[in-house]
Amino acid sequence: MITRSNLAEQLREYQIRSKYDWSYLSFFSSTSNSRVDVVISVIWELIILAFLVFSGVSLYFRYMRLAFCFICITILLLVCLKITKQVKLDRKRKRRMLLPLSM
Repeated sequence: MITRSNLAEQLREYQIRSKYDWSYLSFFSSTSNSRVDVVISVIWELIILAFLVFSGVSLYFRYMRLAFCFICITILLLVCLKITKQVKLDRKRKRRMLLPLSM
């Protein structure tokens, strides 16, 4: 049963979550609202950048197979990051639908 106190609590939590907007720090995670999400996404970005640099260095030294492996790993990480972002967005939309439309 939905009570007035439950609605007020949900609205308060929603306002608190939307108050912290750290998305300008991260390129891949534009929907993150907490410091933990931003730190995790920045770590993922650094790992992806490292794999791209390693692939460039291995291309420079003409290790084609190693460069190809690094590029494949980077693409796989980007796809996983995109899927994770989409799942988080879906969860966020589902949470928003719990609030009444008047709020």
